[in-house]
Amino acid sequence: MKEPKARTGMRPARMKIRSAVLMMHGGDAWSSELEDISATGVLVKRPEGFTGHAGDLFVLDMMIGDQLNIHVEATVARVTEQSIGFAYARIPENKEVPLWDLLGGYADSLESYRS
Repeated sequence: MKEPKARTGMRPARMKIRSAVLMMHGGDAWSSELEDISATGVLVKRPEGFTGHAGDLFVLDMMIGDQLNIHVEATVARVTEQSIGFAYARIPENKEVPLWDLLGGYADSLESYRS
């Protein structure tokens, strides 16, 4: 059987971050930790008992430091044994500037990746 070829591409730059996140879907909620954040989404450590699937819509409440709380809607892009990738579905208008300020130069940067 032939193994898939690794591809190289570009994606929005990811900023490493360690911060608390509460993930809510319907009546279910999980707390976890952010691994990284970008202009298009976040990567979260997968908590025990997580039952979400690709395409599910979640509300994410991210506590960054003592002062910044960013509340967004995001869809599950991928789930692995270790992590969950979310893509932003809706960023409230009043949270756009704090998010872009947090990202700084990462907001407009691209990085290469291998899949």
